Amino acid sequence: MAETHVLFVEDDDVIREATQLALERDGFVVTAMPDGLLGLEAFRSNRPDIALLDVMVPGLDGVSLCRRIRDESTVPVIMLSARADSIDVVLGLEAGADDYVTKPFDGAVLVARIRAVLRRFGHAAGSGSGGGERAEGSEGGVLVFGDLEVDTEGMEVRKGGEQVGLTPTEMRLLLEFSSAPGTVLSRDKLLERVWDYGWGGDTRVVDVHVQRLRTKVGQDRIETVRGFGYKLRP
Repeated sequence: MAETHVLFVEDDDVIREATQLALERDGFVVTAMPDGLLGLEAFRSNRPDIALLDVMVPGLDGVSLCRRIRDESTVPVIMLSARADSIDVVLGLEAGADDYVTKPFDGAVLVARIRAVLRRFGHAAGSGSGGGERAEGSEGGVLVFGDLEVDTEGMEVRKGGEQVGLTPTEMRLLLEFSSAPGTVLSRDKLLERVWDYGWGGDTRVVDVHVQRLRTKVGQDRIETVRGFGYKLRP
């Protein structure tokens, strides 16, 4: 089984070295960099399996680095933030991060979140949970919702005949909606199914990803049901 290569960008020497050792003990190969510019260079030369980016790093901050990575790749990104209520959390998610972890963090928790993200990316082709109304049309694994086509076998999405580029997290989210069009899915349920959270999580992760998905598949395609969650318009 291939080893998982982690790019870790953190300017605090103690945190960087301790976290690198903890990840290596769990079997990860780690490239650790102290600033964003070196992190971008390492990303381009090493092409890691996942990136851990601290929000506040010199040279190129974590949010900007996330944007640069997302411009070039769909590799999973986890942001590290010192404050759970920081606007940086939302900025990181809007920049294309898939999840975030608040510092100080427990090493076991960080490893669990990394593995959850990697599972999600490794199983982006997994089907949704089923139930609800059927799509307008379904042929050969392609679900049709107006001008939106979701190929659940080829893992492709087209809008108006044009291919839509989605990250694996966005694809998983869309698969959940398209498996049950017209059915309201709560934020907690989406956290459980898409993010593999077996416990309560920050629903901002869901809200930001839904908004990002809307910009790609159509603002009116995913409806907000206030007080309950979201649903895909069949």
